[in-house]
Amino acid sequence: MALTLQDIEQIFLERGHRSYDGESVSHLRHALQTAALAERNGAGPHLITACLLHDLGHLIADRPGTPTLRGIDDKHQYFVLPFLRGLFGPPVLEPIRLHVEAKRYLCYVEPHYEASLSEDSRRSLALQGGSFDAGQAVDFASLRGAPDAIRLRRWDDHAKVPGLATPPLDHFLEIAEVASERVKLTAAW
Repeated sequence: MALTLQDIEQIFLERGHRSYDGESVSHLRHALQTAALAERNGAGPHLITACLLHDLGHLIADRPGTPTLRGIDDKHQYFVLPFLRGLFGPPVLEPIRLHVEAKRYLCYVEPHYEASLSEDSRRSLALQGGSFDAGQAVDFASLRGAPDAIRLRRWDDHAKVPGLATPPLDHFLEIAEVASERVKLTAAW
């Protein structure tokens, strides 16, 4: 079932207050911080929207607690895609789909990257297959969405700061409206 922007807002309002698994911020604060970092760094509406929604799969799956502590990779980067198709196209969906692989790529190409990850991100990395090898890194780097996924990943890593001020959810939902495929369809009429 494809979500609307109103559905996404409702999910964030109902479940976003929950602690982001193993981190010191809530899911909503993490989403807002990631999107704010993208906006501050000059990203366009599609990448800002991907940053806002990259972990929405955790909230939709609605698994209690910290799945990584139970040895579960919830595959949130794939789980969310059917809910967002129809509302967004590849410029939003590809960075979301690839942001976990971007972490695995960065672990391979930057020797100290893994040590910079939070404890929960290191746990999830192990469950997600660990660092890429050379062949996987080359394959990933050749993907069209890889550069944006890497940018998203870097902002994701820095978006776990308690009390950091960001614009409100409404601000980023307005940006998501601009990035929406439905806006394009309506404009075409």
